[in-house]
Amino acid sequence: MLDAATFREIALSNPHNARLMDGLRPLGLPQCYMTAGCLFQTLWNLRSGRPVAENIKDYDVFYFDGADLSWEAEDAVIRRVAPLAEQLGIPVEVKNQARVHLWYSARFGDDYPQLHSAKDGMSRYLVRCTCVGIAVADGEVFAPDGFADLEAGILRINPLLPQPRQWRAKAEHYRARWPWLRIVEEGDEAG
Repeated sequence: MLDAATFREIALSNPHNARLMDGLRPLGLPQCYMTAGCLFQTLWNLRSGRPVAENIKDYDVFYFDGADLSWEAEDAVIRRVAPLAEQLGIPVEVKNQARVHLWYSARFGDDYPQLHSAKDGMSRYLVRCTCVGIAVADGEVFAPDGFADLEAGILRINPLLPQPRQWRAKAEHYRARWPWLRIVEEGDEAG
């Protein structure tokens, strides 16, 4: 059964994740986490017998800085991370979770609450089992829903972000790349 230490080990077996983590640490970004697909998709790739970095579209980095909610401040952080991403040859998406409520509805058409931490942001991914992160500072694994569904490939809607249309599209996108994944509707039972 998958636990936090094993998840971290698997995620960091992707050399892009390990190098990105090492490169981010000296930047000292507040509440900085590597998160999302670069972590859980590494696990799914290994389970599928694929190379660890296959089908990973980008490498997500969340941080939380409520002192300056301007785009300019976030862009300055993005520019600090850009040389690292270029050196690694991977697309890195950097987002200040303190700002998400300012742009989310314009981009996705749905409301989004003001967050209070990077963990708040990671807790609100559309697909519940994908709410995972690894703290850059100390390697702490964040997985509010545990690992059972992630390990089993069960994709459920996240009750903290109940957006069925977007959830379904995201789940189908994942299943197109990893066909063994199972989409479970609310009320359905799985594994």
